[in-house]
Amino acid sequence: MILLQSPSRYLLQILSTRVQNLEKGVELDCQWIEFDDVRYHIQASTKNPNLLVLSVSLPTPPPETVFFGGLPPEAIEAIKAAYGTVVHILDPPKDGFNLTVKLNLSKLPPDEEHRQALLGKIASIREVVQGAPLRAVLKQLVSRTVKSDLNKLISLVHRPNESFFVVPQADKVTVVFPMRFKDSIDSILATSFLQEFVDARRTAGLGNAPHYLWSPSPPQELEGAPAEALLANAGFVSFVISPRHVQGRKLDKTVWSLSTFHAYVSYHVKCSEGFMHTRMRRRVESLIEALDRAKPDWKKVKRAVQTRSFKRLSINDGRATSNSRN
Repeated sequence: MILLQSPSRYLLQILSTRVQNLEKGVELDCQWIEFDDVRYHIQASTKNPNLLVLSVSLPTPPPETVFFGGLPPEAIEAIKAAYGTVVHILDPPKDGFNLTVKLNLSKLPPDEEHRQALLGKIASIREVVQGAPLRAVLKQLVSRTVKSDLNKLISLVHRPNESFFVVPQADKVTVVFPMRFKDSIDSILATSFLQEFVDARRTAGLGNAPHYLWSPSPPQELEGAPAEALLANAGFVSFVISPRHVQGRKLDKTVWSLSTFHAYVSYHVKCSEGFMHTRMRRRVESLIEALDRAKPDWKKVKRAVQTRSFKRLSINDGRATSNSRN
């Protein structure tokens, strides 16, 4: 299994290259899109090479998911806590984006190790922003604080016009994913893939993993959810998160793994589909080779026919040959 990495590799490459070549002061203007329709736009001018403007567009939220000022809840606080004075939020953001920030590279730590760590954190701005509300809920689980949203169904966006649901409780947090796929073959493969998770969870090496459930119908935790949000052609996946799953450094990993769970499943479904296509192509090629070997060599057959000779017999010779045989 391959886990998706939190930092945007392209953004991290741009930032690292920029830091190493600040004296050149090259003008920069790049746009790109990553999985789940997350768009980036980064700009820098030659006048002040230490300043970069980064804009991020998140997936369009469905009606049941609430954004505040175009951002998920707790996102502004998460940005300030993660980046300090290196990142300054610009209000309003650029047209077509949910967030625009100004990066001041002159305020990066002088130590190489800490500088690279902070650049990696900046490249993970998607996780910081999009995972902010889920991180806030899981922090309550760690601190054992009970708030007014206990047992309340919380909707969080993770794909365009699609959401997953979080149900916080005093000693656990239940996370439920309605699994939707546009392609019918993908939904069949995903259903088989997700059902295998149930058996894999029972193995000895995964005893400390979160409790996992799959069901073809909406679980009880989704009572009260909008009917449109409960449309799923690959079933419903539930994870039960305990305090031990979010202690210390496990918190960031758990937030990222849950936020990108659908992308993780989609990636492996496509890989499985590509693998099966490759196997089928190889099988067809082997059958074609077998058929080619079974074809007669018409040149050799023609030569053999040409080398044969026939002698025309007279009527008397034919009778003599017939009598000799009798």
